[in-house]
Amino acid sequence: MNHIQSRTVVLPQRNIDTDQIIPARFLKVTDKAGLGEKLFWDWRYLPNGKPNPEFILNQAFAANARILVAGDNFGCGSSREHAPWALVDFGFQAVISTSIADIFRNNALKNGLLPIAVTPEIHEQLLKEAGLHLEIRLDEQILLFPSGQRVSFELDKFSRHCLMNGVDELGFLLGCKPHISAFEARRA
Repeated sequence: MNHIQSRTVVLPQRNIDTDQIIPARFLKVTDKAGLGEKLFWDWRYLPNGKPNPEFILNQAFAANARILVAGDNFGCGSSREHAPWALVDFGFQAVISTSIADIFRNNALKNGLLPIAVTPEIHEQLLKEAGLHLEIRLDEQILLFPSGQRVSFELDKFSRHCLMNGVDELGFLLGCKPHISAFEARRA
């Protein structure tokens, strides 16, 4: 993933915790597939199980959106890895907020979801422009607005490498196997 180009979906609520992202009753699985259907379940569905037409992800313009703009303190709460699994399975590739909980951030990066923290001013701009066509250039670490405005974001070098190459930590280590084998052969 070097570039993400997508409309934004705005979920402005603050303090969205991992139980709201994926309720605990859906955590009995060890497979990531199908968790996107459970994403924000208590908000997306009415008590009778039918989609809530008022919820943003059930609206037509949200289909195929890959960038979620969320309120402050996104991903707080427990350390459940199922939360980024559900977001990725739904189709999101990035989450933007003013702050993202540390444990969620680490779990997101390990599972191919880019968490981006922006200033309150940029966040406010993103909240006001729901459905904005935004480009994320991971190689340059910038958000590119349709106006040409460029906003940089921070990301550590290792996480950037893994995201750009579509590997997790284990995939990275396995990719180093030829170098490790060569080192071991020289050492012997």
